[in-house]
Amino acid sequence: MAADRVVLDTALREWARQRISEIGWADVIVGIPCFNSERTIAHVMKAAAEGMSKHFAGKALLLIVSDGGSTDYTREVAQKTKLARGVDKLVTIYRGVPGKGTSLRCIFEAALLLEAKACVVMDSDLRSVTPDWVKSLAGPVLDSGYDFISPFYIRHKYDATITNNIARALTQSLYGRRLKQPIGGDFGLSPKLLQALTKEDVWETDIARFGVDIWMTTIAICGGFKIAETPLGAKIHDPKDPAASLGPMFRQVVGTLFKMMKSYEAVWKSVARSEEVPLLGDIPTVEPEPVEISVETLAKRFALGLEHFGPVWKQVLGAKRYDELAALAKQEPGTLEFPVDLWVYAVYDFAVAYTRWQGDRDQLLEMLVPIYFARVAGFVNRSRDLSTADAEKIFDAQALRFEELKPYLLEKWEKA
Repeated sequence: MAADRVVLDTALREWARQRISEIGWADVIVGIPCFNSERTIAHVMKAAAEGMSKHFAGKALLLIVSDGGSTDYTREVAQKTKLARGVDKLVTIYRGVPGKGTSLRCIFEAALLLEAKACVVMDSDLRSVTPDWVKSLAGPVLDSGYDFISPFYIRHKYDATITNNIARALTQSLYGRRLKQPIGGDFGLSPKLLQALTKEDVWETDIARFGVDIWMTTIAICGGFKIAETPLGAKIHDPKDPAASLGPMFRQVVGTLFKMMKSYEAVWKSVARSEEVPLLGDIPTVEPEPVEISVETLAKRFALGLEHFGPVWKQVLGAKRYDELAALAKQEPGTLEFPVDLWVYAVYDFAVAYTRWQGDRDQLLEMLVPIYFARVAGFVNRSRDLSTADAEKIFDAQALRFEELKPYLLEKWEKA
């Protein structure tokens, strides 16, 4: 960190603190981190406020919009949006490193100052959010003593590729909890967990950006907090083609996962098998909107990765697995098949390399991205004619394979 850089001890601006002082206290808070969300912010706010008013009438209710300095009309739309009766509103710009994590820090600090009994956070680009989401996420915290409620969505088989191919699988194999959406974006949190999160000195790292969701989930698991999942139906938002826009998110999420493996080494080394977490409700039968992915673009990015990063791949993965990747690059994009074991070994090899890497670790993660692209392309080819439910079975089997091959990780980690 540069010597002259100011590290902020709070994400709250002084004006926001004054407004919080005026509000005094709140029982339930819904926070919406946002940036350039003028098309969707009003819908999310109205649904959240209606849910608060409907399900928690008689309690002190506050909706917080924590904005990252949007250059569109997000804040103006938020200010003008009328909320359901009994719901107060705070629209503010957070302070600190630009990113979702800092936005959530602002919400968490406000919730603690207001002594909220439950805090819900929701993504700002949701189109499928309903008022009942607030009840599903806040209710178990208020009524059943849960500290962390993770979402259980029905998502299209090509949505959430980082979740399904690495975040979910590593969370299950390392920490022994089978959470479908460890980076889902919509969570319920207790004051106890908020205290633990806000005291961490992480706000100059990737946790201030897209690493925040997996960081929260990992702390909730490893910290012994009471956790559960809640069904929320379909998640419909603004999906992204992995090859076009998910590179930075992949690096930040996976970088956070790999960093936390060092911090919680004693925990994950002692986990021999995974277990389900409580699912608080029935899973609805819904079919999510289709998501388009360009297999040709994914395969092209993989081939370029082989060309640019081949020597490092061979160093990290070994000659045998490097040769397997090189063979994959010769396949036609529409028929590319990526073996699950090769993917598991690649992730574990990069995780170990990350801990001992002497160079730029962000660059190392950049070199894993093309391999991830190839894995996604292989999944698309394999699942093209499968339903969402049948495709989900592939992800379940993949996560289980991460568990089964964990002895390889343990052995290699000890040698690092």
